[in-house]
Amino acid sequence: QVQLVESGGDLVQPGGSLRLSCAASASVARLHPMGWYRQAPGKERELVAAITSIGNTKYADSVKGRFTISRDNAKNSVYLQMISLKPEDTAVYYCNAAHGLGFLSDRWTWGQGTQVTVSS
Repeated sequence: QVQLVESGGDLVQPGGSLRLSCAASASVARLHPMGWYRQAPGKERELVAAITSIGNTKYADSVKGRFTISRDNAKNSVYLQMISLKPEDTAVYYCNAAHGLGFLSDRWTWGQGTQVTVSS
């Protein structure tokens, strides 16, 4: 079983930037498409960005042009660079194997996530 640890969330003003990090406990993660999900209060968890093992990416329309997903397979890590943040980006962000945006990977147990709050 792969364990996932997300970090980097914070309180940021609208228009600000953040970089989230996700560390996976096992090298098997580098073989899988990975994704960043978010869950806002009262809403379902959604996949917002995904990246294949070789670096091809896909994004939800709501974040396209503002979020960039990347990975470092040597470190079993995935990152999410977020710019031009909006209040509607406020959510708990999680990483996991990508399921959605055209990907069908089985997901592992969820980590604790990292809180992103966009507010003035």
